[in-house]
Amino acid sequence: MRKIETPEEKYRTMTEQPIPKLISRLAVPTIISMMITSFYNMADTFFVSQIGTSATGAVGISFSLMALIQAFGFFCGHGSGNFISRKLGQQRFEEAEQMASTGFFAALGLGTLIMIFGLLFLDPLCRILGATPTILPYARQYLGWILIGAPYMTASLVLNNQLRFQGSAFYAMIGITSGGVLNMILDPLFIFVFDMGVAGAAIATILSQFVGFLLLLKGTTQGGNLRIRLRNVRFNRHYVFQIVNGGMPSLCRQGLGSVATICLNLMAGPYGDAAIAAMSVVSRVMNLATSVVTGFGQGFQPVCGFNYGAFLYDRVKAGFWFCVKVATGVLLVLAVLGFVLAPQVIQLFSKTDPQVLDIGVRALRYQCVTFPLVGWITLCNMMLQTIGKSVRASIMAMSRQGLFFIPAVLILPLLLGITGLMLAQPISDLLSFLIAIPLEGSVLQEMTRKQKEAKRQAAAAQA
Repeated sequence: MRKIETPEEKYRTMTEQPIPKLISRLAVPTIISMMITSFYNMADTFFVSQIGTSATGAVGISFSLMALIQAFGFFCGHGSGNFISRKLGQQRFEEAEQMASTGFFAALGLGTLIMIFGLLFLDPLCRILGATPTILPYARQYLGWILIGAPYMTASLVLNNQLRFQGSAFYAMIGITSGGVLNMILDPLFIFVFDMGVAGAAIATILSQFVGFLLLLKGTTQGGNLRIRLRNVRFNRHYVFQIVNGGMPSLCRQGLGSVATICLNLMAGPYGDAAIAAMSVVSRVMNLATSVVTGFGQGFQPVCGFNYGAFLYDRVKAGFWFCVKVATGVLLVLAVLGFVLAPQVIQLFSKTDPQVLDIGVRALRYQCVTFPLVGWITLCNMMLQTIGKSVRASIMAMSRQGLFFIPAVLILPLLLGITGLMLAQPISDLLSFLIAIPLEGSVLQEMTRKQKEAKRQAAAAQA
């Protein structure tokens, strides 16, 4: 049975336990959660790929809508979660609990709006997302069901992030992994046994997400976690500003990620359904690999928030550099494996279409070249967002999938054909890495100055 920690005990753990041990302990459940989430996203692609190339393309273009749903979930989840971790670091528990309820119900409302408008304009939505005439029937089936789950899918992301930022990554992991495992079981059952095709994959996803949502909600009632109560909701200027300020980088990152995927699908469209399917497969594979460093970074975020709130800047910097070193090393290994095993990886999703295989292998290898840079990019973004540097974090969040990728994916194919399509992400990663250096460097220098000033003041007080 897990030991129940009070908020005061959590504070001491987060501000006193050795950094490598603390981050590693918190990162294990978040890495598992992120990988399971990526696995069940890939499960839809894998099982639907057995139906055909157009069906695989439908799941690929639907990823844009999923990214939009996630954008609002992370907007409310990170906006409230960053605030919560800082307030817990300052031992202001009542404000933290009010923010937890406010962020949850805000996400539930936004998800409901997405569901209503998405269902009302389903066919135009599918076309905007990049559906070709052959992909449209499958996309309509898949998205029609996914939209029904939008309210609790959005709210689940808030619960997951709030639990993480409280240092309760174990409960967050239980909710996410349970839904993920269930989805992988239900996918083949609904698609093949019940002969429901693409619609079966979507139904499996929303049912699994609902189970995960209930488990996450239950997790908020366990131990010393903050409770979700309607009476604690505060939609006033202060709390709304904190959600917007802390969540804007996530909204930019995920929202632009959705737009980027739409642009990718539209630019891949002239090369046929095989190009859309291949780039969709590569995106899912790279998301799975990225989930490792994202999960590791999520183990750092509560440590960063608590210690920054407690003015322990040396612990914030130590945690950041520890994560950068580990993440870069892991991504380097994954990049080498991905480059060497690219044909085998793509064949898992397309054994019969040689065009999908050819495009997918080349695109995957191009992305592996710059993949080790993603650790620095991701952790810079996470740290800036967690400590409340919203403008810098938003620039960082927009860079990889927005500021650089969207122009690259719109321009390069016109100059280099389908090769330009494949090069858009690696070029974006390189430019994002370069822009992160001054953005992060200035904040690290600022914390060093504050740390020295605090030591001088302490020495003067003792004298």
